Amino acid sequence: MLANEEVTADGRSERGNFPVFRKPLAQWMMRITAYADRLLRDLEFIDWPDKVRTMQRNWIGRSTGAHIGFESPAGRIEVFTTRPDTLFGATYMVLAPEHPMVSALTAPAWPDGVSESWTGGFGTPAEAIADYQARSARVSELERQSGEAKDKTGVFTGSFATNPVTGVAIPVFVADYVLMGYGTGAIMAVPGQDERDWAFAEKFDLPIVRTVQPGEGFDTEHGKAFTGDGPAINSSSAELSLDGLDVAAAKAKMIEWLETNAHGRGAITYRLRDWLFSRQRYWGEPFPIVFDETGLPIALPDELLPVELPETDDFSPKSFPPEDAASTPEPPLGRLTEWVNVELDLGDGVKTYRRETNTMPNWAGSCWYELRYLDPTNAERFVDPAVEHYWMGPTADRPLGGVELYVGGVEHAVLHLLYARFWHKVLYDLGYLSSAEPYHRLVNQGMLQLPAYTNADGFYVEAAQVTESDGHFFYQGEEVTQEFGKIGKSLKNVVTPDEFIAEFGADTFRLFEMFSGPLEQSRPWDAKAIVGPYRLLQRIWRVVVDEQSGTAHVSDREIPEQLNRLLHKAIHAVREGYESLRFNTSIARITELNNAVTQAYPNGGAPRELAEALVLMMAPLAPHIAEELWAKLGHESSLAWDAFPVADPALLVDDTVEVPVQVNGKLRAVLQLPADADAATMEQAARTDEKVIAALDGREVRRVVAVPGRLVNFVI
Repeated sequence: MLANEEVTADGRSERGNFPVFRKPLAQWMMRITAYADRLLRDLEFIDWPDKVRTMQRNWIGRSTGAHIGFESPAGRIEVFTTRPDTLFGATYMVLAPEHPMVSALTAPAWPDGVSESWTGGFGTPAEAIADYQARSARVSELERQSGEAKDKTGVFTGSFATNPVTGVAIPVFVADYVLMGYGTGAIMAVPGQDERDWAFAEKFDLPIVRTVQPGEGFDTEHGKAFTGDGPAINSSSAELSLDGLDVAAAKAKMIEWLETNAHGRGAITYRLRDWLFSRQRYWGEPFPIVFDETGLPIALPDELLPVELPETDDFSPKSFPPEDAASTPEPPLGRLTEWVNVELDLGDGVKTYRRETNTMPNWAGSCWYELRYLDPTNAERFVDPAVEHYWMGPTADRPLGGVELYVGGVEHAVLHLLYARFWHKVLYDLGYLSSAEPYHRLVNQGMLQLPAYTNADGFYVEAAQVTESDGHFFYQGEEVTQEFGKIGKSLKNVVTPDEFIAEFGADTFRLFEMFSGPLEQSRPWDAKAIVGPYRLLQRIWRVVVDEQSGTAHVSDREIPEQLNRLLHKAIHAVREGYESLRFNTSIARITELNNAVTQAYPNGGAPRELAEALVLMMAPLAPHIAEELWAKLGHESSLAWDAFPVADPALLVDDTVEVPVQVNGKLRAVLQLPADADAATMEQAARTDEKVIAALDGREVRRVVAVPGRLVNFVI
């Protein structure tokens, strides 16, 4: 079983790329929908990328509108719409194939004169509906709602419902572009204002009535659905008139009329659904639940926890084809009858109980692991309240608390990141936490990318085993298709670091990953580039350690002024790079400083103060080599106990600057001038430079542009 968030846009499983089909089963659910408003509201108080916050808002999908009742021979059909102002334009209705009223609305025979396109060529509505329901059951929900260009399919139920505001009988269809899990599973179709409804109306030759005046420039004659805002049109009756009102006013007036006349009510609905929490897998936390002889679920007492997985050699669940509607998935634990059937005394004598054989999804652990990291050895509770408050409690800049910085992939926006927020809020409400959010600041790291390969069935194959021949790719003799994607298990293109670490060391590998680009930027994996960081670490090592003796060869001399200025500028830039997570810029400044030190002291003897600052700056990037160099420099304790270098603000400002001198915009000289030189001083210095005098050649200067610290330009 999969949660809705674990099904891809292609209707396949997020892991394994397997086809997904629907089947009613009794399952454990988490009531994440009860937290929908808080999950939306609290997005405003956390420092997350706008893209992720937008994804969560869209997934939660809060919609305001109205429930409207349409009377039919089978009773009232209730719909939810965000645009009750367009009710005058509702010319037909559509129910999801799974809607409970479909059977009651299925007429015994087709009404006279019904088009064959409405009947699907079947002799009776019952035959047409049964065939359509069977076909739609094999299509995932995400496929059903994918793309406006998807060919619309549907079938007429043979029944009509009454539009409450017009009194007109409108046909009721069943179509798979309506989902049972959103709203009420039924819609009033307004083709004039909805692209999907327009496409359906065109295919089935249904009436189209515009209820919103299209904006300027819209081709009313040839244009299709108008989805923008505008004044209401064609929306008047003896009882109600919306014509001329804007959308907000028309909505309010329509809702008031619906409520006054008992045809409907204002409402809020959500796209978010309760979280399916059961899996038919072996690997997962067992539910601490047993069932008695009546099937009643009973939670196990604390003294019987935790429930541990039993040993087995068979981990695969029993699977069935989608068309086998009578089948029931069997979890691996279901075959372990000695574990499943257990005798317990739960307060009313020893009885035989049946354990729950589903397991929890992998999200059960990832939703709260940051809390356990705070207090991993605590055997009494999952985290001590004082420890949690110290690390994650609310502060002035983190009003809802949470981890100060969390680095994670954007692909988890509506999976782990949404689930973790919900889980955390439940624990907060129960009084276990002082923080209401798990992660205050979120940074999405970029993805390292490599080719991945799929076979004819669309399944990924092991990239390492793919060969190339004449521009084509083959896996075990079968041609496969190449694509590029993130390195990961799901795409089977994993690159393990073991061989790189074995050859170049862990520090080199760390440096290589951090130097390849900004943290948030995705980039292709280029294994050859690891040589650069490797050589940088070698050069830094030689600044501190004599290669012949293996001992430090630093001196106690003072740092020369220019080199000292460069050192403090590097300290400032490296610290700034770390704080902004621009590790690649920190590495670049360390490289620049190290090159200058190497040039100044090619045979060793760099000032100790300079060498120690260099090692301390490098430590967050290459901790193992840094610790070893720190020891070589004579320190007995770890460098982790020393403060990170602090830049002297006075040394960040240059005494002199290079000022280009131009004649008619062409560079003629570069002068070394005091950093605080004014325009007049710069012009005077430029007029006395030999190269500038030669370029002017005695000609009259019409204008001089002198920008302090930047340039001097003579216009002749």
